[in-house]
Amino acid sequence: QVQLVESGGGLVQAGGSLRLSCAASGRTFSSYAMGWFRQAPGKERDFVAAITWSGSNTYYVDSVKGRFSISKENAEKTVYLQMNSLKPEDTAVYYCAARGGWAGASQIPRDYDYWGQGTQVIVSS
Repeated sequence: QVQLVESGGGLVQAGGSLRLSCAASGRTFSSYAMGWFRQAPGKERDFVAAITWSGSNTYYVDSVKGRFSISKENAEKTVYLQMNSLKPEDTAVYYCAARGGWAGASQIPRDYDYWGQGTQVIVSS
């Protein structure tokens, strides 16, 4: 069993930055591909970014390319999402997710085995 705990959300003005963290429990973090998803009120949970278990490859939804950066620190059992140049449309609850067993990174929520509780990000205009 893996537990994921997100932190780092908050209220920020448009153009500002936030860094989200997702701390994982368990001994096999290095074998997990990790993803970040977000869900705005009344909308589905959407893919934001993902990173392979090795950290060598990253993937982003087009709307955040060049502004967001995902990274994975296996020694810390933590995955980060650095968010720069934030826009009001980035407002959502952000969730991290883990996909075990040395599987590849995915943009599909149902491919992930474990989820955090979410952290709220609000970007004011």
